[in-house]
Amino acid sequence: MNSQNQIDVLCFGGEDWWYHNRGHIDMQLMRRFARLGTTIYVNSIVMQKPRISQGKKFLQKLSRKAKSIFTGLKKTDAGFWAYSPFSLPAYHLRFGRAVNDILLRFQISAVAKKLGLHNPIVWVACPVACDVALRIKKVRLVYQRTDRYEDDPGVDKATIQTYDRTLKTNADITIYVNRALYDEEQDQCRRALFLDHGVDYEMFASADQDQQVPSDIAGIKKPIVGYFGGLADHKVDLQLTEQLTKLLPDFSFVFVGDVPQNFRDKLDRENVWILGKKPYEQIPHYGKCFDVAILPWKKNRWTKAANPIKLKEYLALGKPVVSTPAFTEVQNYLDAVYVAETPKEFSDRIRQAITEDCPERIARRREKVRNATWDSKAKLVLEELFAKAQAPARISQ
Repeated sequence: MNSQNQIDVLCFGGEDWWYHNRGHIDMQLMRRFARLGTTIYVNSIVMQKPRISQGKKFLQKLSRKAKSIFTGLKKTDAGFWAYSPFSLPAYHLRFGRAVNDILLRFQISAVAKKLGLHNPIVWVACPVACDVALRIKKVRLVYQRTDRYEDDPGVDKATIQTYDRTLKTNADITIYVNRALYDEEQDQCRRALFLDHGVDYEMFASADQDQQVPSDIAGIKKPIVGYFGGLADHKVDLQLTEQLTKLLPDFSFVFVGDVPQNFRDKLDRENVWILGKKPYEQIPHYGKCFDVAILPWKKNRWTKAANPIKLKEYLALGKPVVSTPAFTEVQNYLDAVYVAETPKEFSDRIRQAITEDCPERIARRREKVRNATWDSKAKLVLEELFAKAQAPARISQ
């Protein structure tokens, strides 16, 4: 923080700006912070162990990451700078951690010097950045504990747990978006803040005012049951989803996002459309075509501690939502979301949601998330960070 009117941020992101969904919390908040000063978004550092056995998928990931690294330091249309440092996928090995620490410190130091960052807020959404983040001169340290990172597939659990404990002990604020996880861990933190997730409310709520519809969804028969986002194995219940497509043959199921091959194989039916990944700004225009939005998530440790941003996006669109009770945050939306566990219950709730839908319900859903904007979340974080110091600059709307 260089002055009252400038706040600089160095964020070790949990995703890669160049090829991941740009709706994630760290990216959304960095968009807002970039209005106040210089913000650098360090694209996700590889946490997972290399899995060469994945064959083609492994090569695709390798190629994608290499392309991101060779993009270098570049200013994005979101207003912040994005940078992908080179590191070894070896955080599960002691020598790998030591080598990466040296590599990252050198690269981050050079980038920060180039852009004139001397005393920024350091934001950590990727736990393996822990050691580097602690060594950087900073005005504040923020740890974004928005998932159980130690339960992510392919990571070394013990290593991530060690980083997690260290960050919670040292961070000026540890941010949570799941109330149950916050309640469970707040005593482990130097200071904890339940922030919740935000939503690009205007972008989603105003989508239906634009009469144009993406060509690849325009001709799909209604009613449409829709889902946007990746169909990751550790969160989406494939068996439940497959059963729904069978129980509701007169409904069209549309999936917008990355879909792994095992899902494609199981969902290869006449009433299923897999449209692939779309730019973030186009997502509302696909979502506005849904008659019902679904969250068919599995029950496990990871999902229990999650809080899907897409839930608020669905509600901002005004769409009825049917979800499993996999994530505890859904309990706060029982007045706006239909909850079901078995395939039969889930299919019944989908039919019920369409039957009961009306302008009044649409308005109530939107009202539920109207004030949960990303601007309000960014403002709250800064107020909490500098509560005992001079008030930070105002985030413009």
